[in-house]
Amino acid sequence: MNELFGQRNHTPLYVEVRDTVLDRISSGAWKPGEMLPSEFAIGKELGVSQGTVRKALDDLASRNVVIRRQGKGTFVAEHTEERALFHFFNIETDENTRALPTSSRVLSCRRHKADKTDIEALHLNRDAKVVEIRRVREMAGEPAITETVIVSAALFADIDKRTLNDVPNELYQLYEQKYGITVHRAEERVRAVAASEIDAKLLGIKVGTPLLEIERVAETVDGRPVERRISRCLTEGRHYLSTIV
Repeated sequence: MNELFGQRNHTPLYVEVRDTVLDRISSGAWKPGEMLPSEFAIGKELGVSQGTVRKALDDLASRNVVIRRQGKGTFVAEHTEERALFHFFNIETDENTRALPTSSRVLSCRRHKADKTDIEALHLNRDAKVVEIRRVREMAGEPAITETVIVSAALFADIDKRTLNDVPNELYQLYEQKYGITVHRAEERVRAVAASEIDAKLLGIKVGTPLLEIERVAETVDGRPVERRISRCLTEGRHYLSTIV
């Protein structure tokens, strides 16, 4: 058995294998969309059984870190526009169909000094710069969400140099393909708010109209926070769906 494994007290062997695979994915050794070596090859390299590797990969598949493809192998999960929408967007219509945003209109994309909230949420240095993207997202052809997206300027070095028309609807795919940063999970806080004057103007509603505010911090596979997002959503005919397993 590989001397690196089986040495941690009370840690199941498959967990050590799982964490090793995670480390390689988060370091970029195995990139999004890339096929992993076979279970046999991984087991041989790490000095563990094929069954132990299978259990580790099954765990990662249940977390959407890897994808099993019958007859082909195991692949590092990657963001497509469809996956980003279905995995990270939780608004449904009251008829229980997924109410997906069809487009977005970027209002501004600018760089500025991080404020206290940004520093805490994204684990930034006190003098760090961030890029703030403000936009309106549409559902069924109508403005439905005002959104502010904040990312580290150091991680996304030239994202503010893009033209407003060149910022895609689904940002996670851009993060992965352009900057090598894959969003794996997100923590959201949800509360009811009243529409501000800016919200009202952008969404075509009255000031004070009830909105659902979703504040999200998105993380990479190794738990590094890379995005803070505040979405204010019209809820008429829609609701927020959360599945607990």
